[in-house]
Amino acid sequence: MFKKIKETTCFIKKAAGSFEPVCAMVLGSGLGHMFEDFSPVLELPYGSIPNFPVSTVKGHEGKLSFGYLENSPVVLLSGRFHYYEGYSMEQVVFPVRVMGQLGVRNVFFTNAAGGIHPGFRKGDLVVIRDHLNFMPNPLVGYNDENLGPRFPDMSQAYNRELMARAQAFSEETGMRVLTGCYVGLTGPSFETPAEYQAYRILGGDMIGMSTVPEVIAARHMGLRCFAVSVITNMAVPGHFNENSQQEVLDAAAEAGKNLSALLKAVLRGL
Repeated sequence: MFKKIKETTCFIKKAAGSFEPVCAMVLGSGLGHMFEDFSPVLELPYGSIPNFPVSTVKGHEGKLSFGYLENSPVVLLSGRFHYYEGYSMEQVVFPVRVMGQLGVRNVFFTNAAGGIHPGFRKGDLVVIRDHLNFMPNPLVGYNDENLGPRFPDMSQAYNRELMARAQAFSEETGMRVLTGCYVGLTGPSFETPAEYQAYRILGGDMIGMSTVPEVIAARHMGLRCFAVSVITNMAVPGHFNENSQQEVLDAAAEAGKNLSALLKAVLRGL
């Protein structure tokens, strides 16, 4: 795997030239166009990048965009890869591995999630403070010391300094920004009412089908992680309604302006 990562990294570095991003942002379902003030200096469709998978899910555009936000050089990953698409965990986390090899030290993750905390509302932004992983761990198998240690610590999977910046932004602006524990599941089916309740009992606040493997791989490489879920549907007693992907995309797009403001606030000063 490391040989492929290096090959892909060399290709991107050659294309990007002297551009060195300090942060990578993985944009989830329906969130690929939320930065109105972002003007890319370089765009690379995933299909043009050696060894990169190609996103097959509606709402995931599938390209790398290099440019500036808040005067900081960043790279946006518009679209991610999911285990439920049939990709291996090695493929799911491959882009994050490449970002680390590019020299990126901060990775921001976004996703659309179902709310299972009764205090949440559709459209809420929830900073992920911890997670429960019910997916295969991407570190299973041979450990390449070029990437990280055999047994990486996960006591601070989500960076406390970056979370504090989000909290300060919420207090300064009055924007509703919550924190919660994200439950990562394989999908692709939405959960049953009994499953939603069970994951709530276990300590989950929101539930989704991404992010956790990427965070594990990023922490394995020593990268700082910040993650935000957009609550796109509620799944609590009394609100177990039929779910659809279109509902998720519509709700994510509606929350995009607030999420953009939050991410830019955390980005400042990196």
